[in-house]
Amino acid sequence: MENKLNAKSFLKSNMIWLVFILEVVFFAVASKGTFVATTNIVNILRQVAYYGIASVGMTFVILIAGIDLSIGSIITLVNMVCAFMMVNMGINMWIAVLASLVVGVLIGLLNGFMVATVGMPALIATFASQTVFEGLAFLITNGRPISGFTKTYPAINLFARWTVAGIPVCALIMVACFAIGSFILNKSYFGRYFYAIGGNEEAAELSGILVNKMKYLIYALSGLFASLAGIVLLSRSGSAQTTVGKGLEFDVITCVVLGGVSVNGGIGRISGVVAGVMIIGSLTNGMILMNVSEYIQMVVKGVVLAVAVGIDCMSKKGKTN
Repeated sequence: MENKLNAKSFLKSNMIWLVFILEVVFFAVASKGTFVATTNIVNILRQVAYYGIASVGMTFVILIAGIDLSIGSIITLVNMVCAFMMVNMGINMWIAVLASLVVGVLIGLLNGFMVATVGMPALIATFASQTVFEGLAFLITNGRPISGFTKTYPAINLFARWTVAGIPVCALIMVACFAIGSFILNKSYFGRYFYAIGGNEEAAELSGILVNKMKYLIYALSGLFASLAGIVLLSRSGSAQTTVGKGLEFDVITCVVLGGVSVNGGIGRISGVVAGVMIIGSLTNGMILMNVSEYIQMVVKGVVLAVAVGIDCMSKKGKTN
């Protein structure tokens, strides 16, 4: 009896990875082996890296029952700011990259201010940021793309085009971000605070946790990881586009929720988010290999998100009954 319970518990806690394995098998068969070819695996790692990185910050936000819709706009703005500084201002690449990361953190702090100090709902606050900074990205260059920086600063290719032992550097950056996220949640008191706030914000405040300060920190971290994702995407594309980050927050939220992070807050692990990222990345890549239209891909991703949130809500409802 105990063995059955242990097996059931193990299966339940690792179900997301079973789904990923089944998905890989399906696309491997459907593509006649193309999906699992080394070149395609490397391609998948490059594709998932930027929203895998951004998903770490989003995990923190959703753990406290919040949301950050500004991630796509941060990615776009960081692309434009970094490229503009390198091409139009002649600023050293590393200074431009660091300044762009600071921009992402400042936007995150602004979101934290609106949510924690002003008291705005996270949905409205971050949607406002999304709109403002998406417009600002257009204003910087009047909607024109910026290119040419890869010749002046070839080291920018480090973030997405270079490899180490055949593994893309961007994938290694993503793994490092996952490791940092896991450390914060499992080994630091900040992580315990995040879970406590998501579980019961009022009780967390009564226990002495500085909830508002934690919200500032969480949204700043979300901005930092999103801006790093923006740098990786800039390196991969080799050109700053004003629409490059549009809609990416949708993919990031899907990865996080699919990975088992509860939209109600207080529940979730980075390991599950890793699986969620790989599932969405493999799903997108597999559908492209099978020549599935972009519109059908949007439908499939929407269904996946709806199912993931639905399961989470039903699970929460079942526990309260």
